[in-house]
Amino acid sequence: MQSPERDSVTLLLVRARNGDEDALSELLPLVYDVLKRLSRRELARVGPRQTLSTTDLIHEAYLKLAPGTDVEWQDRTHFFRVAARAMRQVLVDRARRRSAQERKRDRLELTLSGQRIRFQMKWHELLALDQALDRLQEASERLHSVVELRFFGGLTEEEVAGTLGVSTRTVRRDWTKARLFLHRELHPEGDGP
Repeated sequence: MQSPERDSVTLLLVRARNGDEDALSELLPLVYDVLKRLSRRELARVGPRQTLSTTDLIHEAYLKLAPGTDVEWQDRTHFFRVAARAMRQVLVDRARRRSAQERKRDRLELTLSGQRIRFQMKWHELLALDQALDRLQEASERLHSVVELRFFGGLTEEEVAGTLGVSTRTVRRDWTKARLFLHRELHPEGDGP
């Protein structure tokens, strides 16, 4: 059974999809706490020395979702998936600017953690991750979706399974495959996990 908050979010997204420009403004108070949690998590991954605040990341990502975007909103899960992707884009854009400014000086670290694989990256290497995720999407849309929903969207295995219409066991297998794929892409020299 859906909660009233979930129903309200979905209703506002339907209104936004149907052209109601006020719907996304009404949506922000309902989703702000979850966006803040996602933002904190993303910023924790890029390390303590970055200059973007949680609020700034939320607002920059939300601007990408604002009226005028051509997103066909489906439901609450879809919204958070798109929001997580927007946060990733904001961080990648900042990494590109910083990389250009610092000419590959290593200053910030990004840690991708899984149950068995751990990736350590510098700010400029975030760009390599973004490219690896693009290659993963070319190889398998579902594996890419699992990574976006789990890693960037913060969804549980059960929520990912429900969103993708697969079993939780399939999500676990896909999560492992995707992490191995990314590890190979980011460490082609064959370093072990």
